[in-house]
Amino acid sequence: MATTKFTTENNSPSRKKYSFWVLLGVITVVVLIILFNCFSVVNEGYIGVKYQFGKIVSSDLSAGLNCHIPFIEEIEQVDIREQIYSVQTDAYTSDTQTVDNLGLKLNYYYDGTKLPEIIRSIGISNVETKLLVPNVAKISKDEIGKVKAEDLVQNRSDVQNAIYESLKKTLEPQGIIVTAFAIENLAFEDAFEQSIQAKVIAAQDALKMQNKTAEKEEEAKQKVIAAQADADSQKIKADAEAYAIQAVQEQLAKSPNYIDYLKVNNWDGVLPQAIGTEVNPFIALDGGASSGSSNSTVTSTATDAE
Repeated sequence: MATTKFTTENNSPSRKKYSFWVLLGVITVVVLIILFNCFSVVNEGYIGVKYQFGKIVSSDLSAGLNCHIPFIEEIEQVDIREQIYSVQTDAYTSDTQTVDNLGLKLNYYYDGTKLPEIIRSIGISNVETKLLVPNVAKISKDEIGKVKAEDLVQNRSDVQNAIYESLKKTLEPQGIIVTAFAIENLAFEDAFEQSIQAKVIAAQDALKMQNKTAEKEEEAKQKVIAAQADADSQKIKADAEAYAIQAVQEQLAKSPNYIDYLKVNNWDGVLPQAIGTEVNPFIALDGGASSGSSNSTVTSTATDAE
């Protein structure tokens, strides 16, 4: 019986060509993966921290595309924008008044030059629990405990500024830049709040009365000033008239005919009207009715004379 033998050509040219392209494809994919992992993007508002085998080698990578060695180095983004930390706590004033649910708000951001310090000492994720929570509450309570409740209500801004300065002094050396601080809520017992409100209203009323008194005093001053100004004006006017009279008298003494000059100078241009005949005529200063009345008088007088 004849036996048929089949042989496979493993080293055929087509087989070799196929293996080459497969290997090239794998190499290309690996190279692309490596290249892709060579770059990391740091977003705006963040700063990049580069680690090499877990050790910080750079902490000032700016926003944009940054290069690193794959599988050896990695880049972590840290938010350096302004952030807000809020907390509520209880506090006591120097006169033992309780402040319930005291609202505190802190605005801050990280000091980029001290990021390695923060990361090594507590870690970015622990900043709030290990730095902000204990310091904000403690410093606020200490400063509030130095003032009376009434002063805290009336001078809240002064207390806020004191807490703000203390927080800056404590946190900034540790890499936390404090930009603002506010006391958002002050809640006392109802009876105390009512007494504070009554005092505030009384103070406002006293201020209103003081302002009204000041207004009246100002009005009185203005009246005195106006009266003095009027008196000065009258005096100036009287002095001017006296001077004019004196000038006329002096001129008359020098020239007796000066009075005739004044008559001519003050004449309005209207000639006087003579009424009657020949002897002692009357001069009518106005026309019309006055003339008629004068005529009657003249006639009567003439008749009596006859």
